[in-house]
Amino acid sequence: MALWMEAGSEPMTENERADLEAISALKESAAIEFKEQGNECVKKGKKHYSEAVENYTKAIDQRALSDSESSILFSNRAHVNLLLGNYRRALTDAEEAIKLCPDNVKLLSVRCIELQRRHCHWTCWVKLKLIVRGIKNDPSNEEMKKLLKVVTLKKQEKEEHEAQVSRAVVEAKACLSAFENRGVKIGKAMYRELTGLKKPALDQNNILHWPVLLLYAEAMTSDFVEDFCETDIFLSLLSAPNMFSEDSPPLPWDKNHEYTREAIELYYEASSGTPLPRSRVLQYLLEGTKGSQAETTGDEDTSLTKTPYNVKGRGSSGMVKVNERRTLHDVLKEPNLVIPEIPVFYIVSKRCKLYKDFLAGKWSPPS
Repeated sequence: MALWMEAGSEPMTENERADLEAISALKESAAIEFKEQGNECVKKGKKHYSEAVENYTKAIDQRALSDSESSILFSNRAHVNLLLGNYRRALTDAEEAIKLCPDNVKLLSVRCIELQRRHCHWTCWVKLKLIVRGIKNDPSNEEMKKLLKVVTLKKQEKEEHEAQVSRAVVEAKACLSAFENRGVKIGKAMYRELTGLKKPALDQNNILHWPVLLLYAEAMTSDFVEDFCETDIFLSLLSAPNMFSEDSPPLPWDKNHEYTREAIELYYEASSGTPLPRSRVLQYLLEGTKGSQAETTGDEDTSLTKTPYNVKGRGSSGMVKVNERRTLHDVLKEPNLVIPEIPVFYIVSKRCKLYKDFLAGKWSPPS
């Protein structure tokens, strides 16, 4: 019987030829049946996609159909693999479909366009490789050419987005390292309603530039400094033309002119919060950037500094006066200072009624 013939041998008798024809017919029938079962599984929806792939595979394994029909099987399996996210398998099947029947590029074009319209998460490099192969086999296929332009643009946009995400993560981690190296502790924000989402920036010389909020304790009004370099001293900030220089106009609410350069003092609130773990600080630094949804690894929930937080001794809690001849860097690394995202300093006049209560610890920021 033909079933016992050696591979590659030719049938010698009429019976053997009849047996082979019968076997081929059975295999062809089985292939068509598996193909139809695969099509039905696709129609049933997502839960049956894996079963569809199995049926298309069984149909292909029969090796009983013509090249054009087999090309359609590979095309169908490529389509389902794409829907399942099996991009490499889909690409392999699509290339095999084109190899078997270059005319099938048109069917693949329809698949590409369909998936594009459905916003399927089909990787750009798979699309491009398939489309370029399709155009090579069918240079007149205008649909493929249009899709090539769309996918090329999408690929460029994706690469630019990934580059922006990468830059944002690198900059945020560099800033995080700068905090750690300086022993700076970052806590939960206190006055975002006044400042919005503002963050420090690290320049090319590894110098931090901080946004700083100045609060007038007596009136609870504020001034906001967009860029206070950590190497600058407070004296230069307070003596600036728009602050308390001789030429600066009085504050609108300061009717008695008590807030003059020689009368004001600057304070920060010590031990006013708990340092955030480094993962939370990194999340804050990435907030509002392209990297806000990025997956970051290696950022365990540990404190930014190994210095014990509960520091005892002089000035460990309450308001601490700032020496105006110190730099911002020197003040921010104080063990008892936790920065509420951005530095906050309180300005009070020695001449105002609040001054004594302020020094006695009878005043506190509104919660």
